[in-house]
Amino acid sequence: MGHTVYYSIRIKEWDGFKSFIERICNGIGYGFVDNGDSILLIPECRNVEPLEIRMEGEGFVKTNLIEPCHSVYLLVLHSVSSFGSVELWED
Repeated sequence: MGHTVYYSIRIKEWDGFKSFIERICNGIGYGFVDNGDSILLIPECRNVEPLEIRMEGEGFVKTNLIEPCHSVYLLVLHSVSSFGSVELWED
């Protein structure tokens, strides 16, 4: 039962993006960690990895299609397009 979301991002408005995602995390009860050049979203779903988003680069996260975390991650990653650019694909 594995499922992975892969992404390539470039965020131009980093501070605005971090503030937006922190607000979302607070609203839905996810943990949020600001590491300076990356952020970490920590869900409450079991068997779902925390999502690390860097200002620029590629990454992946195993969601195992566990809802609602899988869909929330997709929404968060697609929201990058409001602050920069994103490509994502699933396997």
